[in-house]
Amino acid sequence: MRRPIVAGNWKMHGSRAENAELIENLLSHCPENLRAACVVCPPFVYLQEAARLLRGSPFLLGGQDVCAESHGAFTGEVSASMLKDVGCEYVIAGHSERRLLYRESDQLVARKVHAAHGKGLQPILCVGEQLADRDAGRTHDVVARQLDAVLELCGTAFLEQGAVAYEPVWAIGTGRNATPEQAQDVHAFIRTRIAARDARIAAATRILYGGSVKAGNAAELFAMADVDGGLIGGASLKADEFLTILAAADKCG
Repeated sequence: MRRPIVAGNWKMHGSRAENAELIENLLSHCPENLRAACVVCPPFVYLQEAARLLRGSPFLLGGQDVCAESHGAFTGEVSASMLKDVGCEYVIAGHSERRLLYRESDQLVARKVHAAHGKGLQPILCVGEQLADRDAGRTHDVVARQLDAVLELCGTAFLEQGAVAYEPVWAIGTGRNATPEQAQDVHAFIRTRIAARDARIAAATRILYGGSVKAGNAAELFAMADVDGGLIGGASLKADEFLTILAAADKCG
């Protein structure tokens, strides 16, 4: 059985005091005997302190992005080895905001996944369509293009411990989310696409849903056969809501 993952993407939010309070609340009320993997992804500047606060807990640390280059004159970038050095085990690659706001191409995202996996980080590869693509019936085409770019460069090995996160862009931060059936359709498509290359890895790949997941809809989403947890945005900044989502993943996984 696939171990679920719930990853909290804190985006560009928080402060040292706010992060400490949030982590304290998460650790104080974390469900016992947690089976789901729980990853928190604070901004880069808070990673080392978050690692200290999480030490010895069941929570894992992740980065929000990674440079495709291993080292060198790339001002402002953070390499996979640096993330690993401060305690990260996971890293998000290809988040919709990176693709849209910073014009990251499918090929660049593939190189980031390759760089991360090469240094022992577990990538969470984000794929997903915009509203115009959904309305035009191009969802599978877009997701296939984004996924194939990574599979062609990296193969399927990164999925043994990593994950794919399906992000319908039209459902991020809008309060609107895909129905469980819509999510399941795309998740099943992703698994089938991976299975065409390696059926064993496809069966084991965790496919997360990321699009306005909240305490009120998490259980219904995670009950779908191919939904193995979530990539959580705003709700991950509220300890009680995030813990409810985590408990839902733990129960449905």
